[in-house]
Amino acid sequence: MTTNLILNNLTNPTLLFFILGITAAVIKSDLEIPAPTVKFISLYLLFSIGFKGGQELQHSEFNIEIVNSILFGLLIATLIPLYCFYILKQKLSISNAAAVAASYGSVSAVTFVSAVSFLEMQSMHSDGHMIAVMALMEFPAIVVGVMLIRKFEKSDDATTSLSKVVKHAFSNASVIMILGSLLIGMISDSKQAEGIKPFTTDIFKGFLAIFLLEMGLVTAKRFKAFKEQGVYVMIFALLAPLLNGIAVAYTSQFITQSVANRFIFAILAASASYIAVPAAMRFAAPKADPGLYIPMALGFTFPLNISIGMPIYFYIINITG
Repeated sequence: MTTNLILNNLTNPTLLFFILGITAAVIKSDLEIPAPTVKFISLYLLFSIGFKGGQELQHSEFNIEIVNSILFGLLIATLIPLYCFYILKQKLSISNAAAVAASYGSVSAVTFVSAVSFLEMQSMHSDGHMIAVMALMEFPAIVVGVMLIRKFEKSDDATTSLSKVVKHAFSNASVIMILGSLLIGMISDSKQAEGIKPFTTDIFKGFLAIFLLEMGLVTAKRFKAFKEQGVYVMIFALLAPLLNGIAVAYTSQFITQSVANRFIFAILAASASYIAVPAAMRFAAPKADPGLYIPMALGFTFPLNISIGMPIYFYIINITG
């Protein structure tokens, strides 16, 4: 099955740099990447993906598949936090359960970027509108998380204005960058856009490798802090994304026949936010513990997806196509 696919993925240079980062942190190396550099690279990756997607959309015809894809993405981002919350609240407080559920209902832009790199290894690429789907999937889970806190927990956390939470979700730097770049790519003159193609394409994987090196360093540190949280949340952080990814890998065939698009849907469903949601939840649910939901997403779910998750979802899509 996917043995060769998994082995090929595990020897991907970008993933190997992620492992190098973990190794460096474990042996307590003084290797580090300056914070301003990390921020620049993260913005660059979002810009590159968004701009290229906008250029593709510029030459694409708006059709019913695009509408269905957006609606399907929004549905995924709404249902996942709902079912996750009811599982998690059996063991966690309401605030923590809602925050974790929101993280798993939202998406990881970095996992999305890694998925694009994986597709390139297969000589495939998804349609430009999938970038818009990814960006729009950021906020529904945050709204659902806040609404669940309001319903189940009578406290000061529940008094936060929902409109402010939505505004905060939409003004998040990653959402602004990806949607803004997508729009600019759509309206930019194609000939003039060729001038920045070396910047958006040729150096992309190199920057991704350096960024994943930093993610490895951070992951090892988060993982260490997570040990106190128990086996239950660790199992959830491993099983929930796999189930979400596999389920969407199968059901996406009813939305699109594109293998690449279906793969992106699967990885978006399987990913967990460790940037947008934590930023929103610190504002909307101050009682929720970031030391719980950030390590779950970054220390377990992210490595799972970029190592064995992506080959598994890709395999399922190919046998159900």
